[in-house]
Amino acid sequence: MLNYFDLTSNFLSAMQSTKNLSPKTVIAYQSDLSDFCRFISNREISDETIINYVQYLNQKGLKGSTINRKLVVLKMLFDYLYQNHYISQNYFITHKFKFKKERKLPKTMTVKEVSSLLRYLAAQKEQASTSFAKWKCVRNLALIDTIASAGIRVAEASSISIHDIAMTERVILIHGKGRKQRLIYISCPQTWDNLMQWIKVRKACNPITDKLFLNRYGEQISIHGIEYIFNSVRDSCGINPHATPHYLRHTFATNLLANGADLRSVQEILGHSSVSTTEIYTEVTVKRKKQVLKRYNYRNRLS
Repeated sequence: MLNYFDLTSNFLSAMQSTKNLSPKTVIAYQSDLSDFCRFISNREISDETIINYVQYLNQKGLKGSTINRKLVVLKMLFDYLYQNHYISQNYFITHKFKFKKERKLPKTMTVKEVSSLLRYLAAQKEQASTSFAKWKCVRNLALIDTIASAGIRVAEASSISIHDIAMTERVILIHGKGRKQRLIYISCPQTWDNLMQWIKVRKACNPITDKLFLNRYGEQISIHGIEYIFNSVRDSCGINPHATPHYLRHTFATNLLANGADLRSVQEILGHSSVSTTEIYTEVTVKRKKQVLKRYNYRNRLS
């Protein structure tokens, strides 16, 4: 009888070396496949196993998008097992599953809310009374402003290296999902000034890493650390209590399109692998335009 836990480990090792998967993706694959291995519990797999597993996922009340993701990974596993002669029949290809995905619109902040965030951070920097407080406030302003101005992900902000910045060009090399890289130009002079101020005081914490944004110990600031900073500032400003740092990315993309940027350019700037991912932001801008026109179009009030 096949030990699917061991085979899953072999599969993940093969995928990591041949597909250049990020550690985060490998962990996600491992979680999905461990769920399947626990489900079969060393039983012989038959043609009905896949159907039973899908029914099991449905009974758990999982979203269609979650089930689809798990099945995509499972299909990759069965393809690997069949091609490497671990199994004589690929049971997965005899069935086709399709689950409707709920298409959620990206959640954004208003321009006024983003402005409130940055004004608060700038004020905190001016009011800082100790060298450490000043250091922290300069970092927080540069960090949040860079995310807002460049539309980057929190993980991308965390992983920026000091060597990723082309000073003369005002360009930052971003390390995106799937280990894809892209260049982002910092178009706002104030954002660039905030970033340069941070680089000047950065050495005060005796960095032990070349990462741009640091915690108080001179180490790379974590995703959770960035989220903590954002949440603290958000609560102090009294803006949308549900906002997250990722709202800044959505706000950035939505306003690019609303102000006339073309879809293809926005796709490249955001680092989306498919333009269909970027298209969802057009729905947000249309919704906003409808609200404005319903409220302010003079023609609505003419008889």
